This record gives sequence, structure tokens and C-alpha cells, in this order.
Amino acid sequence: MLKVATTLRLVSKQGNQVRCLATAVGYKQALVNVPPTRLTVLNNGIRVASEDSGAPTATVGLWIDAGSRYETSKNNGVAHFLEHMAFKGTSKRSQTDLELLVENMGAHLNAYTSREQTVFYAKCLANDVPVAVEILADIIQNSSLAEPEIERERGVILREMQDVESNLQEVVFDHLHATAFQGTPLGQTILGPTKNIKKISKADLQAYIRSHYQPGRIVLSGAGGVEHERLVELANKHFSGLKNTDSVVELAPCRYTGSEIRVRDDSMPLAHIAIAVEGAGWTDADNIPLMVANTLIGAWDRSQGGGGNNASYLARAAASEGLCHSFQSFNTCYKDTGLWGVYFVAEPLKLEDMLYNIQNEWMKLSTSVTEGEVERAKNLLKTNMLLQLDGTTPVCEDIGRQILCYNRRIPIHELDARIEAVTAQNVRDVCYKYIFDRCPVIAAVGPTEGLPDYTRIRGGMYWLRA
Repeated sequence: MLKVATTLRLVSKQGNQVRCLATAVGYKQALVNVPPTRLTVLNNGIRVASEDSGAPTATVGLWIDAGSRYETSKNNGVAHFLEHMAFKGTSKRSQTDLELLVENMGAHLNAYTSREQTVFYAKCLANDVPVAVEILADIIQNSSLAEPEIERERGVILREMQDVESNLQEVVFDHLHATAFQGTPLGQTILGPTKNIKKISKADLQAYIRSHYQPGRIVLSGAGGVEHERLVELANKHFSGLKNTDSVVELAPCRYTGSEIRVRDDSMPLAHIAIAVEGAGWTDADNIPLMVANTLIGAWDRSQGGGGNNASYLARAAASEGLCHSFQSFNTCYKDTGLWGVYFVAEPLKLEDMLYNIQNEWMKLSTSVTEGEVERAKNLLKTNMLLQLDGTTPVCEDIGRQILCYNRRIPIHELDARIEAVTAQNVRDVCYKYIFDRCPVIAAVGPTEGLPDYTRIRGGMYWLRA
């Protein structure tokens, strides 16, 4: 009987090894089989980048190196305002004509503004890529910016601001940037203050286009059923009229300041808190170990159940001790800086305990994280990396963002190799550099009385141990 049981265990172990080997082989094949990203620079400086997967659908878009970071306190909000105006008609098409054309194609036209980028993109059938590129070229070069539409959109944006104010996570992260990068453009909100929205004029919008919508700062990105040579032809046809001007906008460094902001409201049932340290920029070599460390902290939500067997120590503590309703770690990167931290939602009496556990995990990352923990986090990070590139739109977005940030797209197998090369010592060294004995930044909204004062929080950023 003992012999039979032993045999079964051996078979089970061998079966697990076979499955693991098959999974590893499948993963490696997936990395190798990713189509290459091709890049062409036009004579006027526009970069055309695409990945042709042969899919029946495609996503094409314009990634422009312009966002709220390129604004001043006087025109803060103009980039987002301009994004809204893009779909309100051009010199060639009225808003109705534009909407009907997109609707009849069965396509989706969308746009968004971030702190460093403005994006316009279209998702359509592969055969409709030429029409989609022409529409994108039309809306950024020939936007009519009619006064009645500006006034109408002014009201739309003011209502959008009210919606954002009801999203407490957005509110906390805006406060986090405002206090972390106080007095700098990164501290400004993307939508801008109400007083600016009420007075932004057509001249302001035109001035922003002249200054920032220059070909040297634009990437035409495509993914899915997109032939690169055809995309380059379309770019030459529709964007050759764009010229670079002499005015080059230099990106000023944004100083980080360890600080806090608390908006106390005891009528709210839960407190929304973010705590962070200054992170690394996109091109910094420390970014990959910080991503691994971010994955080690993880995320948890009590509505999803589980937690007791979660790989994240913080998730296990949150589940077993009821420390919070949810938390998520984040690694927000910009060109030359970033914010690395944790956002959580908790009851007032649990704030101190939750914060203690977060800082305790940060100290472990800086001093005693193990190879096994790092190996698990690397596998999870690589899985998340592939899952986030599922579909033509996320791939197109990844291409556009990376071309702006790195002037190339890092191949998946190279990124995989960089993650694989991270060791526990790398994580400890990088976390010690960015976290240990550093001044944090805190943003808190809600019943925050139970949150320790800043001096005590600062004291939790290092360990004194023999």
C-alpha cells in the first residue's frame, strides 16, 4: 500500500513537471511569435509605427507629446478642452457629417488627455484604415473651433468636472499630484480649474495647437490588420503639410516635495488614502525593479473574497484583520519622475493599522525580500504584461506611448528578459534607494482623524534594528 501511494505521488509530480514545461514552452513561443514593430520617420519628423498581426480589425491613432504638464497656471485645462473640440467639426466636415461617417463605418472614434500626452484614435475594420487615418488627420489639422461649439463644450467640461469630483479615487490622485509636485506643472489637474475653463478662448486653443501639435512630437501608431508601408503612404499623404516651428517647448523638471494634504469630512463612511514616494521615470533603469516591487505589494478587494492564501502579505493581513475595504499598489511614471505607492479605502478606526502594515511591507522590500517572493512577483508581472496587450487597441496604445517615451518600442522578449534578470538584491537595493528613509507624500479624503500625523508617518519610513 505504501509503495502504491508513493508511485501515485511520483506520477503526480511528473505530471506537474510536464504541465509546467508545456506552459513555459508555450510562453516562450508566445514571445517569439509576436509580430515586429516597424518604425518609419517621415521627412517632417512624424514617426509612423505599427504592428501587423493580420487581424480583421485595426486600431490607428495619433499620440501627441502634449498634456497638462505642458501648460501654465494661466492656460491649465486647454489640452483637455482641445481634445473635446476635435470631434465638433472641421473645415471639411460638420460634426454631423463626422459622426455619420464614423457610424456608417461601424468604427469607434475616441480620445483622452493625460499629464504628458494627448491621444486620438480609431478602431475599425482593417479595410477602413485609410478612411480612419484621413479622419484623424482632418480633426487635428482642420478643427473648426467654432465659437458656438466652444461655448457649448465649456458647459460639458464643467459638468465633467463635477463627475470627476464624485470619483474619490480621481480626487485623491489629483490631490496627491498637487502636493507631491506643488508649484510645478505636474501638480496641475488635467481638466484645469473652473476659472480657466470659463475663459479659455479660440485664440488659446489655436496657440496651443501651434506650439505643441508639431510633427516632431506626433506618433501615428497602428496595430492589428495594418500594413506598415500602406500606413506610411497614408501618413505622407495626409500629414505632409504639417511643419515644425522654431518654438521648441522645453520640458521643465518637476520638483518632488515630501508633504501631505488632508480633506477631512466626517460625514463620509470611509476614508480614501494614498501614500507614495518619488518613483522613477520611464527611461530609468530602476523602473523594472520598482515594477516588480509594486507587484509584490499587489492589490486586494474584499468584494472579491479570498486573501488568506494570497501571495501578497499585505492582502493576507488586510483579509485576516479587516484592515481595509480595498487597496491597490501603483507605479505612475512620467518622463523624468514618478509616484510609487499604495491607495486604499478603509474605515476610520483602521487607518493607523493599515498604514503601519503598508510601511512594514515597504521596509521588508528594502531590507529582507527573498528570492522566492521576487520570483513569484516576476511571473505575475510577466503574465499581467501579456494580458494587458490583449487586443489591437492596447497594443496600439503601447506602441504610441513607448515611441514617445523611448523613441522605440521595447520588444516583448526584451522586456521579459529585463524582468527575468531582476534579483532579490536588485529589489532590495532599488527599494532602499527610493523608499527607505525617504519623505513620503500623502493625500487623504474623508474621516481622516485616525490617520497619524505626518511626523509619525515619516518616522515609519526607516527601521532602527541591531
